[in-house]
Amino acid sequence: MTAKTNRNRTMDNRAPEPPRPAQRGGLLIATTAGFILLFMAFGAGSTKLLLAAAIGVFAGVALYHASFGFTSAWRRFVFEQRGSGLRAQIMLILITCAVTFPLIAAGGVFGRPVNGSVAPFGYAAALGAFMFGIGMQLGGSCASGTLFTAGGGNTRMLATLGGFIAGSVIATAHLPYWWSLPALPSFSLVDAYGAAPAYAITALVLGGLYLFSRQRELRHHGELEDRPDRVNLIRGPWPKSWGCVALAIVSIATLLVLSRPWGITSAFMLWGAKIAQAGGVSFETWPYWQNRLAWLNQSIFSDSTSLMNFGIIIGAFAAASVAGRFAPTFRLPVRDLLIAICGGLLMGYGARLAYGCNIGAYLGGVISGSLHGWGWLVFGFMGSWLGGMLMLRTSQAQSK
Repeated sequence: MTAKTNRNRTMDNRAPEPPRPAQRGGLLIATTAGFILLFMAFGAGSTKLLLAAAIGVFAGVALYHASFGFTSAWRRFVFEQRGSGLRAQIMLILITCAVTFPLIAAGGVFGRPVNGSVAPFGYAAALGAFMFGIGMQLGGSCASGTLFTAGGGNTRMLATLGGFIAGSVIATAHLPYWWSLPALPSFSLVDAYGAAPAYAITALVLGGLYLFSRQRELRHHGELEDRPDRVNLIRGPWPKSWGCVALAIVSIATLLVLSRPWGITSAFMLWGAKIAQAGGVSFETWPYWQNRLAWLNQSIFSDSTSLMNFGIIIGAFAAASVAGRFAPTFRLPVRDLLIAICGGLLMGYGARLAYGCNIGAYLGGVISGSLHGWGWLVFGFMGSWLGGMLMLRTSQAQSK
């Protein structure tokens, strides 16, 4: 037995799990669903929508194989002093910014416009990010994580997703009030200083956080966490470094195809509103929806964010089937389901106040050079810490 295997046994307290056979039935269903999604996107009459669906499928595969999420990475950094997930997020941002900052500064490429996500940041956005941070720990995942883990067979995430959708719609009833609260004006590093200085500032801040995370982990554990023993491009798992490169490609491709950064949660709001509308709710008198009724009444397959989200679920389903790990469990404690729903409600409501989630507001904001992305990070992380403490105490009380 090698020294590396011995070390991994010590860290994990178990030997690496042997590969499982691929689940052909699941892969067939996922492939069929993928072709249907691409057909529906093509039927909407736009190459842009077809590409968005394809990007989503690729994102789902990458997210699943790399287990790339924000929730567990932040929780492990705080409570276990392990920073590999946080450092992967930093590398994702730095790789993406190296491309997006020049594109945004130029205003486009090959005749296609490219626009960053720049928004003000004030009381409402800070509260929304804080609520989202709590919710992601209660719900067990972030926005992208909810999609890929649900697609991978985690049935608890369906409860989180349901709460997420409901919270997104409920928030639209109150947004005029929240948006009336004081806020700092929109500010973009790229617009203010140019692409190169903006990247230098971003790299300086994130580089310092990267080194702090690395030294903190070494101080507490004596060594950095190893990459997986078994790495396979098709079947997974992937190292976090592969995941951050793949998701940087997703972020850049989305910006080029859709002329805006990657987003997730606006689709949840749309889905929830359509469900509520089918149940008899009229949105004509809701101030938020009065200028968005055409969007609400169009086909869901005409919405690029919805197509990407469906693609993430299908891609994760396919990846789980190839890895032989699609095994949903439907016997879940009611208490766990209620906590998941509450987490989803907080994330859904918070995302609307904060201009999006960890992808749309945090990642999308930072790679646009926007101040609101950094504000989201600070308050989202604070909320995540509180949510992690709540879950830790809940777990301790349950074990007594």
